[in-house]
Amino acid sequence: MSTQTLEPMADAPATDVPDVLSSWKTFLLALPQPILVLGSMAAVAAMVMTEWVHADLFVTVMIVLPMPLIFIAERIWTKREDWLLEPKEMFEDAFWLAFGFFLWVPLYSDYFETPISRGFEALRDASPLGISLAPTTLLGVLGAALFVKICSSFIYYWLHRVQHESVFWWRIHATHHHITKMGCMRGWRTHPFEHATLVISMPIALALMGASSEVIAVAAAFSMWNGELNHSNLPLRSLPVYNWVFATSEQHHAHHAMDRAQADSNYGCEIILWDRIFGTYCGDTQVERIGAGTGEALSIKEQLALAFYPKDRLTSL
Repeated sequence: MSTQTLEPMADAPATDVPDVLSSWKTFLLALPQPILVLGSMAAVAAMVMTEWVHADLFVTVMIVLPMPLIFIAERIWTKREDWLLEPKEMFEDAFWLAFGFFLWVPLYSDYFETPISRGFEALRDASPLGISLAPTTLLGVLGAALFVKICSSFIYYWLHRVQHESVFWWRIHATHHHITKMGCMRGWRTHPFEHATLVISMPIALALMGASSEVIAVAAAFSMWNGELNHSNLPLRSLPVYNWVFATSEQHHAHHAMDRAQADSNYGCEIILWDRIFGTYCGDTQVERIGAGTGEALSIKEQLALAFYPKDRLTSL
């Protein structure tokens, strides 16, 4: 009877438990942004379409709520400790927030009932599109709001891109990039001249399409949540498929990097689709320093003066 030599069993392959856990963590970190952004749109749409008696109050709360919630979350769920703001920086951000919210938002809030309403009404009435974007169903309002965001972001994309590629136009956009940390309030650090130009893409799109007040409210909910999250100091990740159309925190952090290759990309602050189409998309998930030029923090006075500096001084900062 023959004997057979038993070979030692090969070591069983090691399980990739850490990799699996890491993948699950990445997935979970990618969920909050789409849930909050799309969920807030759906909630606002449901309230305005059902004509709930407190719909106006609910919409206002949903638009105002992101800032305080994300501000608190940044202290608990911090992405980078070196981005946490000092009291002086919080004061400066509060100045920019108040400046933008109380001066410029009222001009654009209702679009057709503001000091500049006649211009938008004339644009709407003269629109060659000849359409009225006033759906009467929940899904219709959601679809219309997303359609408006995608169309208006096409205008925004090119305005934003020109500001990066032209020194003349960079002078009104530089204020927004001369920050050295990311935080939810940083999105409001915008020069007055930029409020009057870059932000105008949305009301133009709404006017051309004759958007109803319901569509405007839903689109506003999207903008507030997405804008605050994209500038936040939170460890959010990008959700596949979602991040092909909608801009995410990771993508926008790359746009604020000091590295020019990263900063001159991802121009879509709400919709990233146009960057993918026109070849300016950057998928980097890590950034080193945040800022522009030398990366030094500038005072409020100097940030307001950037638009008036000569080219040599502007580019030396």
